Amino acid sequence: RRERQRFVDKNGRCNVQHGNLGGESSRYLSDFFTTLVDLKWRWNLLIFLLTYTVAWLVMASLWWGIAYLRGDLHQAHGDTYSPCVANVYNFPSAFLFFVETEATIGYGHRYITERCPEGIVLFLFQSLLGSVVDAFLIGCMFIKMSQPKKRAETLMFSRAAVISQRDAKLCLMFRVGNLRNSHMVSAQIRCKLQTPEGEFLPLDQCELDVGFGTGADQLFLVSPLTICHEINSESPFFCLSQRSLRSEQFEIVVILEGIVETTGMTCQARTSYTEDEVLWGHRFLPVMSLEDGFFRVDYSQFHATFEVPTPPYSVKE
Repeated sequence: RRERQRFVDKNGRCNVQHGNLGGESSRYLSDFFTTLVDLKWRWNLLIFLLTYTVAWLVMASLWWGIAYLRGDLHQAHGDTYSPCVANVYNFPSAFLFFVETEATIGYGHRYITERCPEGIVLFLFQSLLGSVVDAFLIGCMFIKMSQPKKRAETLMFSRAAVISQRDAKLCLMFRVGNLRNSHMVSAQIRCKLQTPEGEFLPLDQCELDVGFGTGADQLFLVSPLTICHEINSESPFFCLSQRSLRSEQFEIVVILEGIVETTGMTCQARTSYTEDEVLWGHRFLPVMSLEDGFFRVDYSQFHATFEVPTPPYSVKE
């Protein structure tokens, strides 16, 4: 069977693109900070460099303009003449003075004199503008670097889901794991079933019960866990059999959420299983073994399954 279009890829990327926004695209500018954080790194770095470059050139031009209007560029700066900014004779020297002031380097060769009220006002404006630009751009870069998206890459899902009997009940199961030693606090898992409905409702979405009533959806993810959905009369797979699985078309979207222990930020990892990735009559191989004083997890067997005797009939049958 050829691979069909997925709603969510195996790596968690949602295959949804928004188009024809019209006038609603202005909402991105009203939340410009979030828009800037959501941009790709190359655009963030470009905006970062352009903003600082333009701000530096504009402010250096203002300092040069004050010196030009006062005639400081053509006067000798000494005891007989007090300029606005000492030792500023051209645009490069005005630019160096701005950088020294903005970066609080203070080499001492260039400085504002007390006989330049316009320079004092410009100095205050530069200090305020520099603080705002630094807070905005550096804050944006910090938030982008600390986003928990990369943490989600160390959360694993089994490549396939399985259907077999567990405690004499037919269950749909898949496996999740955490590759890091740091824990996911308050980890919770949810499942959505996507099925095609028709022309006016392309996708129908319903919930798969993975232990909401019993609290089994709250995970203590220190070792790989097998998530179980019991197929009963309330399950959307109540009429699913081994034969009908070959002709069904559905997608199970799995969402794992939790708080990153080291940063305190909420992390979300996603994956999906289509009907081709559901194995009837299989079970996952054990991955944990007891060593000398600790439990060892063998991730080489994380995706491995083996066949077990399973009735080919649906629960309804």
